[in-house]
Amino acid sequence: MKFSDFKINTPLRNAIDDMGIETPTLIQERAFSVIMSGKDMVGIAQTGTGKTIAYLLPALQQWSFSKNKTPQILVIVPTRELVMQVVEEVKKLTAYMNIITVGIYGGANIKTQSKTVYQGVDVLVATPGRLYDIMMLGVLRFKQLKKLIIDEIDEMMNLGFRHQLVNIIDALPQKRQNLMFSATLTKEVENFINDYFYNPQKIEAAPSGTPLKDIIQSAYSVPNYYTKVNLLKHLLNTDDTFNKVLVFVVSKKMADKLFEDINGDYPEKIGVIHSNKAQNNRFNTVKKFHNGTYRVVIATDIVARGIDISEVSHVINFDIPEVPENYIHRIGRTGRADKKGNAISFITESDLGKVANIEGLMKQTITVSNLPQEVEVSEKLLPEEMPTAHLKEIEMRRPKREVGAAFHEKKEKNKKTRIKITRAQQMREKYGKPKTKRPKRKR
Repeated sequence: MKFSDFKINTPLRNAIDDMGIETPTLIQERAFSVIMSGKDMVGIAQTGTGKTIAYLLPALQQWSFSKNKTPQILVIVPTRELVMQVVEEVKKLTAYMNIITVGIYGGANIKTQSKTVYQGVDVLVATPGRLYDIMMLGVLRFKQLKKLIIDEIDEMMNLGFRHQLVNIIDALPQKRQNLMFSATLTKEVENFINDYFYNPQKIEAAPSGTPLKDIIQSAYSVPNYYTKVNLLKHLLNTDDTFNKVLVFVVSKKMADKLFEDINGDYPEKIGVIHSNKAQNNRFNTVKKFHNGTYRVVIATDIVARGIDISEVSHVINFDIPEVPENYIHRIGRTGRADKKGNAISFITESDLGKVANIEGLMKQTITVSNLPQEVEVSEKLLPEEMPTAHLKEIEMRRPKREVGAAFHEKKEKNKKTRIKITRAQQMREKYGKPKTKRPKRKR
């Protein structure tokens, strides 16, 4: 099946032609007719399967012109980077249509965004937190809303956005079509569907735990951090096909350290992106990676779900993720839109348990190779890699206490007792002899 077989209008068909795509992906093919039918839908699909176009194309096909510029299509996504990605896709698809598209997200000036929304919008793309904030300002009306699209809902639940989502949905008109896309169908997501969707039709393409078929997975057994650095440099220096490389690390601290250790070898060719970077810095890094200025971008898992970076030649798992699903999301950044991709993992001895969990999720094994002979095995270790000395614990026993009677003998000064002393005895002690009263004189 080709896009030319879809029943779409001429402006959308021309936009698809300009984008250079002819054949729809599986999720795009399965979702189109369901969305066009007006039914609520839940789509289960991995990152890289083309689900953004899967929901935008039929939604835009059903959009109709209105003088009242309030949103007809609302798309809610978890991150600001994903907002920018969806807005860009909408603009590409509506190049020959008179549609106003606005993206709103946290970290930008809320007054400016509120003013833009108030002036009119047809397609609104937003993060749940900022959308709720602007709704509270009273500048948004949803009387004409026809489609609510929630993308990456499993990630939104992980980020704690359920409360905002519920408040947003309560403010929307009852008569609308609900569309949801998720990589995993957790219990929390299922409960959300049962509460707010009406008899949704479920479609599935590349379900959770299924890596994309066009991704070649491999791995190297590596002893420590500095050997990983040597291996990364070796791969970049000896293979020109590593022209657009995403390197995933476990933390922001590790991302900054790796950048410092390799940036000198590839000046102006390495970028870093994580949540501590300023918003403009993150956007500029992605832009430079897109246009080829950066050959390598070092990133934390925020990129695995938040940004659409096309034509990534290789994904390198410099650190193995703790959560098996994150491995699937990471490698899904390559091999997109039916293109070939490569995913390489650096595995240390401490990672073996994580790798076993990943293989169990995928139901397939990852081929592990030994280090190339040219790669120097470093003896230098990070502080956290240093072996810990296990000293034998010596149990310190306290001496036994002598347990005696419940009462002890009183001290001498406390042995005094109250004895009743007569007056005669008092007089004797005072005068040395008994003191008697004189007899009364007779008169």
